[in-house]
Amino acid sequence: MKLHEQMPELTGATTWLNGKVEKFDLVGRKPTLIHFWSVSCKLCKLTMPDVNNFRDRYRGKLNVIAVHMPRSKDDIDVDNIRAIAALHDISHPIFVDSKLKLSDAFDNQFVPAYYVFDKGGQLRHYQAGDSGMKLLENRLNRVLDEMRN
Repeated sequence: MKLHEQMPELTGATTWLNGKVEKFDLVGRKPTLIHFWSVSCKLCKLTMPDVNNFRDRYRGKLNVIAVHMPRSKDDIDVDNIRAIAALHDISHPIFVDSKLKLSDAFDNQFVPAYYVFDKGGQLRHYQAGDSGMKLLENRLNRVLDEMRN
């Protein structure tokens, strides 16, 4: 995805964990952070407390959606995804993307990856890997500040 493109429809999940959402539920209401992760990704697990912190700190002001993107056939066991999600306190909705439908719609190839959309559904920030949570937090705050003005 390129900056300023619209959020794709959230379709093609093999299942949803922690509740299902649609683009309609997100756009027009408040900004959204969509993060891609995988059970086999160590860096994803290391950064999950930061994502959970954003979820909790901006509750009511920010939508947070997880997308589980498998990196191998071992990553598609839903019971394992559910267990790892519980272990890492991922209580927000999880789009299980075992067929890579949403990953393809986002043109995403990396985990972890973070997409920040403004309340109109326009992509405002993207980063992947270990780019630093401070940068992500700064971009989130910028989008949230724009909403207040």
